[in-house]
Amino acid sequence: MSPSSPDPGYRGPLFDPVFGADELGVALSDRAWIGALLDVEVALTRAAAALGRVKNTHADAVATAAASLAEELDPADLGRRSAAGGNAVIPLVSLLRERADAPARAVHVGATSQDVLDTALMLLARRAGGIALANLRSAADGAARLAATHRETPMVARTLGQQALPTTFGALAAGWLLSLDDAAGALDRVLCALPAQYGGAAGTLAAVHPDGFAFADAVADLLGLARPVAPWHTARTPVTTLAGTLGVAAGAVAKPATDVVLMASTEFGEVSEDAPGGSSAMPHKRNPVAAITARAAARRVPGLVSTILSSTDHEFQRAAGAWHAEWETLADILRLTGGAAHQLSTSLNGLHVHTDALDRNLALTGGAILAEKVTAALAEHTDDARSIVTDAAVAGRSLDEDPAITAHLDPQDVRELLDPTRYLGHAADIVDRVLARHDSTNRTTGDAR
Repeated sequence: MSPSSPDPGYRGPLFDPVFGADELGVALSDRAWIGALLDVEVALTRAAAALGRVKNTHADAVATAAASLAEELDPADLGRRSAAGGNAVIPLVSLLRERADAPARAVHVGATSQDVLDTALMLLARRAGGIALANLRSAADGAARLAATHRETPMVARTLGQQALPTTFGALAAGWLLSLDDAAGALDRVLCALPAQYGGAAGTLAAVHPDGFAFADAVADLLGLARPVAPWHTARTPVTTLAGTLGVAAGAVAKPATDVVLMASTEFGEVSEDAPGGSSAMPHKRNPVAAITARAAARRVPGLVSTILSSTDHEFQRAAGAWHAEWETLADILRLTGGAAHQLSTSLNGLHVHTDALDRNLALTGGAILAEKVTAALAEHTDDARSIVTDAAVAGRSLDEDPAITAHLDPQDVRELLDPTRYLGHAADIVDRVLARHDSTNRTTGDAR
């Protein structure tokens, strides 16, 4: 293969590493697709053998032929063969029948192309989704360590882009953790529920009557997928639920990635990544590359989720176009969401928190961010408390030196009111509650394994 010829079995080798999708790129490659399609065909034949419809020796022969095709078949060649029929199953079945030392009826038993493609897509989603889930959990663990380490580290909270009140870095990280744990839990449940597909030409299981449901269950069991209640050729909730769940996960990744990018800016200087990226032109730059690329990958996901949701109107018993639109779209969602989670994990697990910068930025307003607390104390002495404190804050006067305030409150008392560490509310308690749930989830997950 020449240097200019890409590996036909690996989509996106140039950009996958940039967006954290090295492993996912392989798991969702063209060769992985072929392997999954062949796994389904083997399961169909073995299910037929279990129900006495073909011989066990024929099932073994089909499995042997599938294994050799998985290694030898050129994805580009299969793609060219697929163009005429509109999907890869049609030529793949022909090749399998040619290769297998078994009767033609032992291959693709009672199935239609959509059965094989949908089930292969669920297989790929289960495998790639497991990688994405592990990445989400690793990112969550990074957020948990930050929350625990900085449970009481004060910093300024920002609302609408402006300094608001004091909080802690631990509380900020706990917010990240809350969403990441929610997203991971939801994805875990969806992946476990992904069903096999088996319905035959028109979704009635007519070709294998009266064994249709037993056949479908056997295929699911052989592949480690959930048993389908019924054929779901045009009931696309397994696909849409997975896509929506991955979209939520991408959002859970994008939030902390955005915070890290902003907090790592030169003006804030509050965090930095363990291995910051440089610039081709500016030697002084230390870019938070992992957070940047996590954010970039996550930003592409909502549009792809929209494509899946807008393709749910599958007409009658087989869709013309809407079904075809799902294949690459769902694979892209898996790759991007899992890659974004990987990059966020890299960012959070190597994040340096600069407490000196947090203190500096917390003190920028000279205590004005505690104006709420001063107002409450002053209100016990005058009905004009809010306007007095507002005038002082807008004018930039120190609240402990403003004569309208010190006329009612001792300057030392005001200085104590302006201590940010005395107005953190339940910040530490929030960290404790979120960490307790994270630890409980991890124990439950570990027990399940």
